[in-house]
Amino acid sequence: MGETDKGLSYRDAGVDIDAGNRLVDLIKPLVKATRRPGADAEIGGFGGVFDPKAAGFKDPLIVATTDGVGTKLKIAIETGKHDTIGIDLVAMCVNDLVVQGAEPLFFLDYFATGKLAPEVGASIVAGIAKGCTEAGCALIGGETAEMPGMYADGDYDLAGFSVGAVERGELLPRPNIQPGDVLLGLASSGVHSNGYSLVRRIVDRSGLAWDAEAPFCHGHSLGEALLKPTRLYVKSALAAIRSTGKVKALAHITGGGLTENLPRVLPKGTIGRIDLPGLPVPPVFRWLAQVGGVDEAEMLRTFNCGIGMVVVCDAGDAETVADAFADGGEEVIHLGAIEPGDGAAHTVYDGALDLECPL
Repeated sequence: MGETDKGLSYRDAGVDIDAGNRLVDLIKPLVKATRRPGADAEIGGFGGVFDPKAAGFKDPLIVATTDGVGTKLKIAIETGKHDTIGIDLVAMCVNDLVVQGAEPLFFLDYFATGKLAPEVGASIVAGIAKGCTEAGCALIGGETAEMPGMYADGDYDLAGFSVGAVERGELLPRPNIQPGDVLLGLASSGVHSNGYSLVRRIVDRSGLAWDAEAPFCHGHSLGEALLKPTRLYVKSALAAIRSTGKVKALAHITGGGLTENLPRVLPKGTIGRIDLPGLPVPPVFRWLAQVGGVDEAEMLRTFNCGIGMVVVCDAGDAETVADAFADGGEEVIHLGAIEPGDGAAHTVYDGALDLECPL
């Protein structure tokens, strides 16, 4: 039988089952390290199992989220730095759970690539496991798909799925949000995981390579600085919610920025008024605005501009709530207040962002 007459295998088509098995072997100890009450955190079955009763819940509502990392992945791929992108994946999901008062219980991931490199996959999952550990949830399963022809070699995509629980009657936002309530901001760690298509266009305009020193973060490369992972707010938020009983709402500031995410938790007939001069803008956002020529309105609608989460509480409880978040390691900024408005809830800004400071 000639070479052209040989029977084809799955490996000949570009899919290496042995590489997939090696990846599973590499990540088993990472998954096991995320074990928590309610989950044994073993992988290899057809589905993951979680017991809410073992986690201490009596009458829980189940909350589920799903998200990805977007084109921030391209920076990880182009720099070859894959160890933190999994933290972003977890954060984008579990931060959306905690804003509803839910405790993240478990997480699943989907990893698709053109050609599986087990060590790269293990590095990505190591980040996912680290994020799960920081958020207190178990990594109970996932899916790896090797898809030649769909993705170029070296390219990959990620999706995350998280499920949490909150006792009935403790769901956020509360129905008693009203004018006079205070808005507190929790500082972000940087760009987080939104707006990276614009970030990459600005980097192209700058002419800088990923390994050049970041103009806004001396001592770090540009790629390193822009891959700084999304902050996880789960533990500090749950602690503040439970210890004070005074948190009325939380808004996770993702794509759409303060402009579009804050109104998602405000009732009709109100506005969230924010004092922009009081917002400490991190250097990365000043650099993006200056190099990209991005105007203030676009910055506020695309990026978090230094605020990763907004907290709503009664004015009389603001100090107690702020102290609780500070005790949890958060930098708390007084942003403004809720006021009466007409029609749909929206965000109103006073003053201007400080985007012109020298870097």
